Amino acid sequence: MPNKTSPANKLLAALPRREYQRLIPRLEEIPLLFEKVLYEPGDSILDVYFPTSGIVSLLAGVEDRATLEVGLVGREGMVGVPIFMGVNTSLNRAVVQGEGSALRMKARVFRKECDNGGPLPGLLRRYMHSMLTQISQSAICNRFHPVDARLARWLLMTRDRMGSDEFQLTQEFLSNMLGTRREGVNKAAGLLQQQHLISYTRGALTILNGAGLEAIACQCYGIIKEEYDYLHSVIGKRRVPSLVGLVGLVGIKSQPYAP
Repeated sequence: MPNKTSPANKLLAALPRREYQRLIPRLEEIPLLFEKVLYEPGDSILDVYFPTSGIVSLLAGVEDRATLEVGLVGREGMVGVPIFMGVNTSLNRAVVQGEGSALRMKARVFRKECDNGGPLPGLLRRYMHSMLTQISQSAICNRFHPVDARLARWLLMTRDRMGSDEFQLTQEFLSNMLGTRREGVNKAAGLLQQQHLISYTRGALTILNGAGLEAIACQCYGIIKEEYDYLHSVIGKRRVPSLVGLVGLVGIKSQPYAP
């Protein structure tokens, strides 16, 4: 049963209390199990997900031969954004990368809620701006920066969204996330372990020195983190007006709304 007063998902928490409580009967709490696939490319999107803990990776593939992470979603956002944009089919693979839970809503119900106006579409527009920043900066990072810097960025982004320094991780999964061969991932992870920045044993990774990782990570992490923090400052207040989303779309930072 969803929390009736203070949902852990930041988008839902930013809704006016009465609006969120009206949505509760339409939300179903479900577990997010490690490596569970929510969508495959070409699947019809039947449900949308608002994570309350854990994280979901959005992966793009090339002819079933290779994948690359193009988005990372935690409790600051939602999975199923194409429905909000009027698209019913997923172009990406959505897979749980960190165990947790989510509030699930039927896509047809979600679409109707968005069409009815209210504060939810404005919040989603602002969130989309944050996702576009993450996707574009990650694309630049994967093209131009070395594997160790990309790995450090990815680990820090995962920590920020998981709210923990410890999480499950396999070498194959990490190779898919970074779009590189396992040999390259193993070498980069080994270097981070030698510097005592991380510990990795039997699929369990622990960040030992976050500041050290930040020193190795490229500036892409700082750009993504700044936008992530700003999104929290905007949606961290209840009764955020829909205009916030419109302002975010043109890249102008408005002041957080104070009710």
